Amino acid sequence: MSPQAQRGAKRVTAADVARSLGLSRATVGFVLNNTPGQTISDATRRRVLEEAERLGYRPHTAARTLASGRSRIVLLVLPDWPLDHSMRANIDEASVALDRAGYSLVTTTPHPDGQAVPLWESLRPDVVISYAPMPDALHEAVAASGAIVLAPGRGRFAAAHDERFAGGPRVQVEHLIERGRRRIAFAAPDDPRLADLVMQRRSLAAATVAASTGSPLAADAAITPVTAPDMIADWLSRGIDGIVAYNDDVAAIALSAALRQGVAVPDRLAIIGHDDSPLAGLLVPSLSTVRVDAAGLGRYLAQVALAAVEGAETPSAGPSGDVHLVQRETT
Repeated sequence: MSPQAQRGAKRVTAADVARSLGLSRATVGFVLNNTPGQTISDATRRRVLEEAERLGYRPHTAARTLASGRSRIVLLVLPDWPLDHSMRANIDEASVALDRAGYSLVTTTPHPDGQAVPLWESLRPDVVISYAPMPDALHEAVAASGAIVLAPGRGRFAAAHDERFAGGPRVQVEHLIERGRRRIAFAAPDDPRLADLVMQRRSLAAATVAASTGSPLAADAAITPVTAPDMIADWLSRGIDGIVAYNDDVAAIALSAALRQGVAVPDRLAIIGHDDSPLAGLLVPSLSTVRVDAAGLGRYLAQVALAAVEGAETPSAGPSGDVHLVQRETT
């Protein structure tokens, strides 16, 4: 059937299944809704399910939501951040964990000048999770939709980017110092949406350099494919011998610029990324980096959402916050 024909076709209802089998609507409804406490024979149950499949019956989501009081939807409100490898792993694992429990994960990114109806109003999700703190007005608006709201600093929810997962820059710096580097620069992405996260990682890198060497970061700047060649040349002229990159993408930009200028990596310049994305192992030379359990955090957030909607106790044990060094060829 063509998409146009499908859109124009009448929805198959439980009443259609009942008429086809000569059964009562109540009996068919009990089977299709898996209503407990009904004495319906296995043979009748099989007939109903087989006929429903043959006719192409699909449950009416809105009606089911009204009947059960649940949409079985979890809405994830994302800040306006680029979806890097770590965030994708987080969302993917949360989606899988929720799907196994019979819930769908839907993501949305609100914009200040957006005109669309907010999804928490149109979808009526059971739970709304925010990965960033919510202003009071927004929190009240979402809660007014009837959803359970989980946001950093409110109720049972721990921040999505828990401090346990913020130790990557410390491991990056300590590794470079162990490799004999003393003049270390911090390379950041040129993306204003990441300003808060960049500041967080930069601050920890600077504090670790100061604690280990007694000196500040030798340099600190945003880097792009356009600015990278001049920046790397300038850093090398100032004796910089190690680069801590905000993530693997930024590290790849620095590495490419260095190699194109004939710089020996890691002999003259060591570079370490963050996140252990697939890119890191494919580069030549392969990129040293650090890994955090972003996927485990996604699974944990799914467990928190499920506990909230089921009225169960919030799981106390989240994923390990350990940061693992992945040493490859650039250090």
